[in-house]
Amino acid sequence: MSGYLDLVVSTALYGLGIVAQTVAAQRADRRPGTGLGLLARLAKDRLYLVGFAGQVGGFGFAFLARAELPLYLVQAGSSCAVGLATVFGLLVLKWRVRPLEIAVLVMMAAGLILLVTAAEPSVANDIPTVPGLVLLGLPLLLIVFASRATQGTNPVVVSVLAGTAFAVVAIIGRSVADESLLDVVLHPLTWLMIVAALVGQSCLAVALQRGTATSSVAAMDATTVVLTSVIGIGMLGDRITPGWEWAVGFGMTLVVAGVLALGAPKLASTEVAK
Repeated sequence: MSGYLDLVVSTALYGLGIVAQTVAAQRADRRPGTGLGLLARLAKDRLYLVGFAGQVGGFGFAFLARAELPLYLVQAGSSCAVGLATVFGLLVLKWRVRPLEIAVLVMMAAGLILLVTAAEPSVANDIPTVPGLVLLGLPLLLIVFASRATQGTNPVVVSVLAGTAFAVVAIIGRSVADESLLDVVLHPLTWLMIVAALVGQSCLAVALQRGTATSSVAAMDATTVVLTSVIGIGMLGDRITPGWEWAVGFGMTLVVAGVLALGAPKLASTEVAK
């Protein structure tokens, strides 16, 4: 049960982090440059640091959960943080939430329940070090160049890049999470995972500043969930309880559809009321 408890704590911390980072990013000055430059300015904002601490804590507990839970469950649970962020924003910052959004949150919860029911705990297959560094490092280089070229475009595009970087984080984490602490620290893929987290965080900061919290995080999470689920089941040995394959497909559909619905322009209302 420890993996499931880790996942619950991770989701709550991610939700808190999304709210704090969004408020801080949207009140920051807009200047030309890369996401790393924006991160440097936000590092002086205490509220952003609180949000960043929430993200780090969420990452830590998600890392622990990946030691025994399949990626399709862990990432779906993490993606539901946008729903918790909506609730936090409603209660604390008076964000506007429509009845339809409540229905979407219920749909996401139903999908998550199906995934919990269908999930079969297991230890992931190890990723070979050299092929892993090449195959997972190359997308990160492409993301860095693409993010520089898409600074002035739709923030959803930058969110997709962030989601791809965080997919690399999740895939590596699933592979090394069962190792001892010393082995994790010394593993070359762990350091690539840290680089991927920094790249994803910089892209997310840009997306949050140029778009709404829900649309940015929704596009990012949907990308991460789809990529990690496919790779987890296809390559890392993530298992499904026999006879419950339909629940994984249906549950994933509900979660991803809910995340994208929350990020749709007509539903995205997680902005501070003026």
